[in-house]
Amino acid sequence: MKKFLLVICTLTIIISSKADEGMWLPSLVHKLNISEMQQMGCELTADDIYNINNSSLKDAVVSLDRGSCTGELISPKGLMLTNHHCGFGEIQAHSSVENDYLKDGFWAKSFDEELPNPGKTVSFLVRVEDVTEKVLGDLDADADYDERKTEVQKKSFEIQKEAIKDNHYDAKVQALFKGNRYYLFVYETFRDVRLVGAPPASIGKFGGDTDNWMWPRHTGDFALFRIYCGPDGKPADYSEDNVPYEPKHHLPISLKGYKKGDFTMVMGYPGSTNRYKSSIGVNYTMTVTNPVRVQVRSKKLEILKEYMGTSQKARIQYASKYARSSNYYKYSIGQNKGLQALNVIEKKKAIEDDFTKWVNQNEDRKEKYGKALEYIFYAYENIEDEKAYEYLLESMIRGPEIFYYAYGAKSLFSALESGDNKDRIESNIEHLEEELDDFFKDYDAETDQKVTAALLKLYKKNVSSIYHPEFFKTVNEKFKGDFDAFTEDMFRKTVFADKQSMKEFLANPKLKTLKKDPAFATAKNVFKTMDLVGSKMKETTDELLTGRRLFVAGLMEMYKDKNFYPDANSTMRLTYGTVSDYIPRDAVHYNYFTTLKGYIEKEIPGDPEFDVPAKLKELYFAGDYGQYADADGTLHTCFITNNDITGGNSGSPVINSKGELIGCAFDGNWEAMSGDLAFEPELQKCINVDIRFVLWVIDKFAGATHLIDEMTLVK
Repeated sequence: MKKFLLVICTLTIIISSKADEGMWLPSLVHKLNISEMQQMGCELTADDIYNINNSSLKDAVVSLDRGSCTGELISPKGLMLTNHHCGFGEIQAHSSVENDYLKDGFWAKSFDEELPNPGKTVSFLVRVEDVTEKVLGDLDADADYDERKTEVQKKSFEIQKEAIKDNHYDAKVQALFKGNRYYLFVYETFRDVRLVGAPPASIGKFGGDTDNWMWPRHTGDFALFRIYCGPDGKPADYSEDNVPYEPKHHLPISLKGYKKGDFTMVMGYPGSTNRYKSSIGVNYTMTVTNPVRVQVRSKKLEILKEYMGTSQKARIQYASKYARSSNYYKYSIGQNKGLQALNVIEKKKAIEDDFTKWVNQNEDRKEKYGKALEYIFYAYENIEDEKAYEYLLESMIRGPEIFYYAYGAKSLFSALESGDNKDRIESNIEHLEEELDDFFKDYDAETDQKVTAALLKLYKKNVSSIYHPEFFKTVNEKFKGDFDAFTEDMFRKTVFADKQSMKEFLANPKLKTLKKDPAFATAKNVFKTMDLVGSKMKETTDELLTGRRLFVAGLMEMYKDKNFYPDANSTMRLTYGTVSDYIPRDAVHYNYFTTLKGYIEKEIPGDPEFDVPAKLKELYFAGDYGQYADADGTLHTCFITNNDITGGNSGSPVINSKGELIGCAFDGNWEAMSGDLAFEPELQKCINVDIRFVLWVIDKFAGATHLIDEMTLVK
């Protein structure tokens, strides 16, 4: 009986049995979810949420930079709300010692003062279509992995090509349920996105790394951008002639607040989950992926932090890089703790045991699904290739900057080597010249040299010599194994670590220079090693992917009366739940909201994470909350719900039962960092900044009342 109960309980890892679990396709809400949502208090119809003929909620929600974060339209003039950490790179890029927008914040007083951000995009979902039959309909059931892959790619390309014929849209066919179903997603992407406003880091990043992934929070994690288009209303590159975009729908903003148990809905673009992952796959994550990431990034962050403490310029230069690396460093620590505490591996094993029993009850099932788990487990029999690849990624690709930057000259090298295409050479020179200012603005060669040496030492120490790149021989023979001496020599001789040297090289590029350049040679060797290890991994990849597809297909047949939701893959999803508190451990109860009082209580004057702006304190002690106070008289800062989110949902709108904006999602909670692999219904929370705190900061703190005047407020 205990075993039976365990299996039933653990099915919530992959099958939604509670309203708060599940990342649902908005296009299927009318079939799968709307009835339950309305029973929970939702007053909207399915057409109010997703409609391709009339305006709906989907038309107010956008994907930033094709999946990095989410944003929402909050005015008829293209004003967009997202998280401060989603706009951190742009805020940092516009910052300087003279205009430190990270430290002091930024508020455009007019359209003319809004700051352009080359390369930044926002994408609106136009429509979704189930194209499974078109993709798989003619596929032989006995086709092997390569045949299946070729046919899927061919059909997907044809469908995408047809979807964008005679229009300016983007289209992508994406696999769901591990390749058992395929959907076409059509987008309209805008390329002129300007920074409008951002609070100082003492509000937008209050709590820093210490509070990251933690509850209670008091962070005003928000930033404002505006979407611009051509005079015809269509996407256009940046131009002074562009005008603010008029969206099909923008979210009205509720000043009424919320109470425990209120219905909430989150729409956004969650990046990646893997809740159908096997027990052995979870074990790999816990014993290889996360420990490697933690070990390597710990060393890198230590070096970056030391440099950032030397000056204001250094802090600005590396603020965004440090934040990006630190976020998933801490996440990996928390994920392992959560997976262990929640006994996820054993729960996964119970599901696999149940699956095996079901398969073996029927000869047809054995023929169809009998090798699913066998394929998966075979792929993990020897993980030395995978371990080496993880270390390569963290210590040579994501760690130092010099290798990736130098490798960017590979196309120029090929063009110079061929010597017969002047236009090709000029095009590559132009591309590298365009990157010069952006790269060296936020680059310190001495710091990168320290990072490079430290991470190469880690790689050598932890990875078998059979996976060592060829340049390790040079280190051993010429530098007697001294990576500090090797990197010092490389950085001294390369043209890629100094802006002036790069300018001079690009003014008169010679093949001989690149052939002799030690950073370029080392970078080529690094990526060659990546290719070699990757090709070794591919020997088991086909079986692994086939096994995963069959396993999920079997589960869907095994529990055919259940509603399954697909893993996140940066496509629009809807989740629904309620405002709720939680008990993380014995004798500890967390309330469902925080107030400005807690913000003040956390103050540590002068501390970069917990310093409180003087004006904020003045407003607090004066009780000047304006129309943004809650009915209880306090100013709420953040609140939690049990909506199902992950990375990519950052910036997602939190919407009430009437379709009104009440908050902006920005984080998950520490106790449920296992969520990407296994949803935990009692502990998993979505942390949100209260929209009233956002408006209070804009209005009372920043004095940017003209932005409030654009919005539709519901009192």
